[in-house]
Amino acid sequence: MKLYKLSSILIISITCLTLLFSFNKEKKEKLNYPSYKGLVMCGYQGWFRAPGDGGHQGWGHFGRGNKFGPDQITIDMWPDVREYKKQYSTKFKNEDGSKAKVFSSLDASTVDLHFKWMKEYGIDGVFMQRFYQNTNHKEKRKEITQILSNAFDAANKYDRAIAVMYDLSGLKKEESCYETLVADWKSLIGEFHFNKGKNKKNYLHHNGKPLVSIWGVGFVDRKYSIQSSEIERFINFLKNDPKYGGFSVMLGVPTKFRSLEGDCLPDPALHDVIKKVDIVQPWFVGRFKMKHLQNDVYKEQVSEDIAWCKQMGVDYVPTIYPGFSWYNLQNVKGDRGYGINASLNAIPRSKGEFLNKQIDITINKGSEMLYVAMFDEIDEGTAIMKVTNQPPVNGVFADYEGLPSDHYLKIIGQASRKIKQATSIR
Repeated sequence: MKLYKLSSILIISITCLTLLFSFNKEKKEKLNYPSYKGLVMCGYQGWFRAPGDGGHQGWGHFGRGNKFGPDQITIDMWPDVREYKKQYSTKFKNEDGSKAKVFSSLDASTVDLHFKWMKEYGIDGVFMQRFYQNTNHKEKRKEITQILSNAFDAANKYDRAIAVMYDLSGLKKEESCYETLVADWKSLIGEFHFNKGKNKKNYLHHNGKPLVSIWGVGFVDRKYSIQSSEIERFINFLKNDPKYGGFSVMLGVPTKFRSLEGDCLPDPALHDVIKKVDIVQPWFVGRFKMKHLQNDVYKEQVSEDIAWCKQMGVDYVPTIYPGFSWYNLQNVKGDRGYGINASLNAIPRSKGEFLNKQIDITINKGSEMLYVAMFDEIDEGTAIMKVTNQPPVNGVFADYEGLPSDHYLKIIGQASRKIKQATSIR
């Protein structure tokens, strides 16, 4: 009898330990972002530099030729720097005569502040841009990887979603990206383990797998082709490699990806590539203005995109943006691409109405996730981060039309709540 009781106690103990082990394992594997659906993610450039920030790019993306003055400026908006721990003085002057200051994306405190804002305003997270042209350059790769490391730390600190986005900008004519990106990818997996370990919890997943994005496939103005880039081969690697694969893939494509015209290469191979990915992300920046939101052009675009993607068995995420301006970046008059002239506020924000209309239309037409271009892009005036309405006096700048500097952070936070409500009802 005693032996029976002892056996029963032993069996119960083993069962409890097994359940406890299973529970702890399940707890360790918990994901904060198991799907892109119901989320609003932003693109994050992270490419602004300043002399003295520890990098080697001088005034990277603030000015031309590592210089930053009225004759070399490339940004159209001036950041509101009041909350930045590290600031860098410039040749620009504020109205009171003081030196105007900027931030550097290389500083961990900058990235931390941006993720802090995401948390405060309810923005789900960001895709960290990783440009092809920097992945095979020793110093530049070191810097962008440090920024990515800072972003992972901040994402874990504030429980924000994070994912890697490869941008094929810089890929040359008839050049393959395969070997370079595979080498970079293997290094990233070894450095960050975002498919397991501490960086997995807040890494964005989709269709049961961690998600990686590739942007810039099928555009007519790119030097490379779908075939020469070997992008399909790289996608197969990301999805199927036994050691470094097992990922879902999002593909950034032209607006006219369905019809293979306009901004899109007339190459049916794009549709073959699309069928192999999990999410299609058409690039709408500069393609639509307020008049397109007020008539049926934009609505039809989104509706037909969604229907087409359903037929192909892939998910769909439209790119939304607050406005567009690249006066200083182009520094010339006339049309320089996108069908937009290089004027200040070429596509006006209309105090947030332009962005809000896109949000409402895309959600009402059935979009289950959104991609915002961009969190920090002040070169082309698409930033949603805090921007000042009192820019330096010795330069030409756009601003937020007298609205609070956090106006667009609030709009995107509200969009996140809207899409969560809409997807839960569906």
